[in-house]
Amino acid sequence: MKRSVRGFLLILLTASSLTGIQAQGTVQENAQLPPKEWFILDPAKDKVQGVSVEKAYNTILKGKKSETVTVAVIDSGVDIDHEDLQGKIWVNEKEIADNGIDDDNNGYIDDKYGWNFIGGKDGRNVEQDTYELTRIYVTLKEKYGDIDPKKVRKKDKEEYNYWIKVKEDFEKTYDEAHQQYNFYSNLRDNIVRFHVLLKAYLGVEQLSLDDLRGIDSQDSVILTARNIIGMIYQNVGEDADFDNIAKELDGAVEHFGNQVNFAFNTEFDPRAIVGDNYNDPYEKGYGNNNVKGHDPSHGTHVAGIIAANRNNELGIKGIADNVKIMVVRAVPDGDERDKDVANAIIYAVDNGAQIINMSFGKSYSPQKEAVDKAVKYAESKGVLLVHAAGNSSKDIDNGKNFPTKNYAGSKSKAANWLEVGASAWGEGEDFVGNFSNYGKETVDVFAPGVEIYSTTPNNNYESFNGTSMAAPNTAGVAALLMSYYPELTAFQIKDIITKSSRKFEHLKVTRPGKEDLVDFRDLSISGGLINAYEALKMAESMVMDKKN
Repeated sequence: MKRSVRGFLLILLTASSLTGIQAQGTVQENAQLPPKEWFILDPAKDKVQGVSVEKAYNTILKGKKSETVTVAVIDSGVDIDHEDLQGKIWVNEKEIADNGIDDDNNGYIDDKYGWNFIGGKDGRNVEQDTYELTRIYVTLKEKYGDIDPKKVRKKDKEEYNYWIKVKEDFEKTYDEAHQQYNFYSNLRDNIVRFHVLLKAYLGVEQLSLDDLRGIDSQDSVILTARNIIGMIYQNVGEDADFDNIAKELDGAVEHFGNQVNFAFNTEFDPRAIVGDNYNDPYEKGYGNNNVKGHDPSHGTHVAGIIAANRNNELGIKGIADNVKIMVVRAVPDGDERDKDVANAIIYAVDNGAQIINMSFGKSYSPQKEAVDKAVKYAESKGVLLVHAAGNSSKDIDNGKNFPTKNYAGSKSKAANWLEVGASAWGEGEDFVGNFSNYGKETVDVFAPGVEIYSTTPNNNYESFNGTSMAAPNTAGVAALLMSYYPELTAFQIKDIITKSSRKFEHLKVTRPGKEDLVDFRDLSISGGLINAYEALKMAESMVMDKKN
């Protein structure tokens, strides 16, 4: 079976290490796609490696009463008007909408549906932002950019060595992004032209792979055209729509263009829009109440996985049937800032969130102390934090992916934290998303994160891929447990989710980012895949034992 045009483009993007916001940019696609809602289906009944949500509703949960659970989604924003999220958005009942007064005295004016920490009081919002790497690079360059290494003071040696590392990382990744931007820009601009050129060169109305293989030319343009069109034919088919492919490539051009023009741009700093004192990581009260933002695609997709209405015969079925989504916007197109992440966590906790989903991450965290304090605060209040492990195909036991459950300057870890990697729908070597981070000592569990179909803005639905999708799958299962077994603590629920995860004896999978095979059990602490049915069974048993 031939691949779709989208499948071919996803291959290109994956090969180019496209990471984006840890979501739709990182992909893996087999020739045959699974059912749209495969992630809630059951392995035995449906022959896909879903988390058995439907089985749970039809058995364990049938006739059971539940309590409403509030899940905060810290993300790019959520389309709160989406048809499949109606009745599923948290509402601050103590706040009167748009009266310009902080009615509930929580420090945030008119926060009816949540809060936006990357907006200004004048209503403007941060859309793009730089990478944290860029911000650190700019700061340290002012101090060490022109200094003679021999004149670095002894007390500054450690920071200077850090500057050298940052400089190398920045220059390397910027160059890679610029190369990718040029590659995809040229490919988009030339792909239709190459197709027309080869048909004219061969004097045919319709090209075939045999025609391409028969080209014997010393002309570099003809050879380049042959190679690119041949690659498309091999992956998409000889009836490929080249105009459509060119349009689809616009996404890659936009992504790498944003990296070059914004994320790695040392002259770009949108923070003035927010109007806060950025040097004070503990400042509160800044931002605005626009929880949608300019592009809430990512956050809306995450929210749908957790909470899309299961009974309205529209779109999709979310995992949890009695849940409210609290929208907290803190993630731009670029890297989130530690100050905003810390405040987002605190806001969610203070306003009643029981679970916080965090489908974002970055490689540097200069204000980690502030984030750690917020995580400890959530831990003290018994709030479960669910975090995406990242999409860099890396072993994060030996790398960095912030925020993290590891507290700085200490060997202690947050006990209320679940770090989640991404799985696919089959049992073979491709069972793990080829983009997913992993770690025997860092990642707690895996969950579906490949070809996940969910809500997107303006009443649309799309399939995204990434650990960003695996995290809300896990948060959704956690919400189910809290909803039907409210006597359980966040710490017990974390324990249940990991211990009840499905194990796969002798399953060898392709190590993400590599070609070697590794035992799936060695990619996470639990060595398993989340399963709602098994988790609910364990919860039921735990509650009954306690009653007896």
